[in-house]
Amino acid sequence: MEAVKEESDGSIWEGYVDWRKRPAVKGRHGGMLAAGFVLGVEVLENLAFLANASNLVMYLRKYMGFSPAKSANHVTTFMGTAFLLALLGGFLSDAFFTTYYVFLFSSFLEFLGLVMLTVQSKVSSSCEAGTKGCKEVGGKEVAVLFIGLYLVALGVGGIKGSLPAHGAEQFDESTTQGRKRRSSFFNYFVFSLSCGALVAVTFVVWVEDNLGWQWGFGISTISIFLSIPLFFAGSPFYRNKIPTGSPLTTILKVLVAATLNRRSNKKPATNAVASLARSPSTTSTPKPLINKDLTESNTTTPTQSLKFLNKAVQNPPFHPSVKCTTQQLEDVKIVIKVLPIFACTIILNSCLAQLSTFSIEQAATMNTKISSLKIPPASLPVFPVLFIIVLAPLYDHLIIPFARSLTRTEAGITHLQRIGVGLLLSVLAMAVAALVETKRKAVADANPDVQGPLPITFLWIAFQYLFLGSADLFTLAGLLEFFFTEAPATMRSLATALSWASLAVGYYLSSVIVSVVNHVSAKAWHRPWLSGHNINHYRLSNFYWVMCVLSGFNFLHYLFWALKYKYRSTQGNK
Repeated sequence: MEAVKEESDGSIWEGYVDWRKRPAVKGRHGGMLAAGFVLGVEVLENLAFLANASNLVMYLRKYMGFSPAKSANHVTTFMGTAFLLALLGGFLSDAFFTTYYVFLFSSFLEFLGLVMLTVQSKVSSSCEAGTKGCKEVGGKEVAVLFIGLYLVALGVGGIKGSLPAHGAEQFDESTTQGRKRRSSFFNYFVFSLSCGALVAVTFVVWVEDNLGWQWGFGISTISIFLSIPLFFAGSPFYRNKIPTGSPLTTILKVLVAATLNRRSNKKPATNAVASLARSPSTTSTPKPLINKDLTESNTTTPTQSLKFLNKAVQNPPFHPSVKCTTQQLEDVKIVIKVLPIFACTIILNSCLAQLSTFSIEQAATMNTKISSLKIPPASLPVFPVLFIIVLAPLYDHLIIPFARSLTRTEAGITHLQRIGVGLLLSVLAMAVAALVETKRKAVADANPDVQGPLPITFLWIAFQYLFLGSADLFTLAGLLEFFFTEAPATMRSLATALSWASLAVGYYLSSVIVSVVNHVSAKAWHRPWLSGHNINHYRLSNFYWVMCVLSGFNFLHYLFWALKYKYRSTQGNK
């Protein structure tokens, strides 16, 4: 793809093209209108994904014959894979294709996967109407099920890895107004996620439970199909960042150079020669194409942070292939510095995994009626979703302006402060979940002969959903904006995908924690806490207390890194 040069009148967005690969023009491409299409697409995309993910554990258990623990692990593995593949979507967007084309291809893959699941649910369910004592699926049935699921996972990963960055790239961050609008975009991106989730966990879940899963999968298929022409309709308004090569290659080259150059037997260049070697007139390394509206600069002197990496440019290169520029070195340092923040959000996402697994199964044993209306257990997420839909606009239009007036900074509340609030809420959520499960289990033990729902309302479960939903709002929006603004311009899609990768690792870790808890509890108490075909036989409250303690230690760990972190530019604190 050819580089785009800025015209003398300044009307061209340098480093950006339109969907036909022509230079993107200021005033014609980018802005809130372009980002608005992205927000609309996210409503449909998340509806398609969450409509199945929120209720999938019940489908696997009642219609596919899996046990509660195996169903939970299948769901967490599927969702973990979908979010982890966001890294692939982000990598392809930065390295080879634009976010525009990655989204279109990924949405087509998700559409194919949902078509397969729709057909599979219609013709190969082994347990009619969720009858008791059904056998676990196998053979062709399970093959079609998992091929469809992981096609969906591949599509979802590509979309999550490209769509948020595509929307954020529509704003001019060289201006205060552009940065504020980009911050609002991330708030409304989470708002759009929630709008799609609202339809998914109410209407679509009701359809799945009352009309059949083939209709639920069918709605998801139609939803992702409609997202494609809606996204395409915004094509005349998008500005698409030109890929600048593999960010992973840059990272690997700097790390290898820093290691090998330590052992270089060549004498270091003198100051005069080193200065000459770094001057723009003699360097043979081409500068990466960087947008003028980005605030990065090509420095010639390495910073003193992570000094062990400075050998990558201070010593003569061990080999010409590992020759690095100082700008590449500083870009890699930025990536390394944000990784501890990424790591500290994993436990939160392990807690969130419980909303799609054990919490749904808890609610399935309880009275789900509100007056004469019977609520499907998988519709429980409606409580945090409604809360986010209300809170997100209030946060953007009231809380942030008020915080700006108090702090006299552009951001009002920094990204790291926002993430910290979410992590603290996750600690409270797990404590609430443990207390609620203790109450539910007491009712179950007092009514061992009750056939059907226990005499306790499922609204008790709503409290843990409310806390975890609030935690997700603060943390996800904060993470998306933090990674996008802090990352080097050449790595922004990949860095933003770290937000989803944290979800992925959290879901995988949830499965590991379940296995470890069962192994340890079986040895210590001669009976695993999380085993059996009936969740009333579980010691789920003990598991939730374990998650609460882990979340508490994780929050303290986060504070250590957040207090040490220095923003790449003043934007993080404005």
